[in-house]
Amino acid sequence: MDLTPVKPSLGPLARLAPEPMKVVLNWGRRYSLWVFNFGLACCAIEFIAASMARHDFIRLGVIPFAPGPRQADLMVVAGTVTDKMAPAVKRLYEQMPEPKYVISFGACANCGGPYWDSYAVTKGVDQIVPVDVYVPGCPPRPEALMQGILTLQEKIAAESTTERYAASPAALTSGLVTPDGTGR
Repeated sequence: MDLTPVKPSLGPLARLAPEPMKVVLNWGRRYSLWVFNFGLACCAIEFIAASMARHDFIRLGVIPFAPGPRQADLMVVAGTVTDKMAPAVKRLYEQMPEPKYVISFGACANCGGPYWDSYAVTKGVDQIVPVDVYVPGCPPRPEALMQGILTLQEKIAAESTTERYAASPAALTSGLVTPDGTGR
């Protein structure tokens, strides 16, 4: 099975949006992240702690428990990803709508952690899906997740739709926009 990441693409008209509109869209994405928690081990407990009243990352605009991957913007992979679980992580990532973001939470999700030399452990979730932010620690404290979310929000605010959604040649075959971007 091929686990190479697919470059996301929007329609060719997305790059033609005026700059103020891009700022508004990025602001909306930045402060309304629905999280799909893919908790696989002890790091998932720290994720739950970060969503409770003491740390309360809802005040940052992060809704902690999306009903499923189709309603989520952000996947937090927390814990040891085994080779047997890797296809499920990839499948759920592909079910998320664009734009989608991934936080790798903890040493096991980042690089395999203390189990890096096991034959059954994936050496980092970035081998399966593209990761936007890495949160180190074993397990990381809830404050580290908060910092990771703030880092992701800064990245979203500075995001360019043209860079994030490189138009594929197939998307440019409509009659509205020519490949050189000049229109008809």
